[in-house]
Amino acid sequence: MAEFWSSLVAFFERLSGQFPIVFQALNSGFLQTLKLFAVTLLGAIPLGLIIAFGSMSRFAPLKGLTRFVVWIVRGSPLMIQLLIVYYFPGMVLKNNWWGSGETGRFLAASFAFIINYACYFSEIYRSGIQAVPVGQQEAGQVLGLTGGQIFFRVKLLQMIKHIVPPMTNEIITLVKDTSLARIIALQEVIWAGQAFMKGRSGISGELWPLFFTAVYYLVFSGLLTVLFSRLEKKLSYFRT
Repeated sequence: MAEFWSSLVAFFERLSGQFPIVFQALNSGFLQTLKLFAVTLLGAIPLGLIIAFGSMSRFAPLKGLTRFVVWIVRGSPLMIQLLIVYYFPGMVLKNNWWGSGETGRFLAASFAFIINYACYFSEIYRSGIQAVPVGQQEAGQVLGLTGGQIFFRVKLLQMIKHIVPPMTNEIITLVKDTSLARIIALQEVIWAGQAFMKGRSGISGELWPLFFTAVYYLVFSGLLTVLFSRLEKKLSYFRT
């Protein structure tokens, strides 16, 4: 028993000395995670709406092509997409247009994430648009509104009400999926935590920094959950 307590005391003494170094590294990694998260949302949210319009197009070739691409992207693992996007230009085309270093890896990861999540968002948009009663469209036409006016003035806010819950799930999933970027050596928060197992800043063989990365995800996901819950309440006036 005495040996157990002495080992525990030694662990906490070691942790107190290592924590500032680990905390600084994890903060740096989490900043990269936040950047990837933000860039993905900025690109995927509008692109997803464009893809949704394509998948609902009356022009059959465009509709078929769009739905085929969405099927491919949604049906294959994001990890595979990351590897293909990052390595294909250099290994197959012999032209690594992403560039080298952390910047190149970030650009490749951002592209793969934007395309992947835009396809998922497009299906959410499509279901939200189709959930708005057809009578709303017909009422707008009777009033002489154009197709664009009907969408932005009549359908859009009602669509948002329908898509907030599934979009919330996807966005929280995105928070965790950013960890997949480490497959191409992007130095996000989990990469930073795992580095202390192999050796970094004079620290090696330590597992606790990797477990500590979960705190970052839990806190960030919790904040997003609260934010979207408040948004759902603000949109509750659409309930009948």
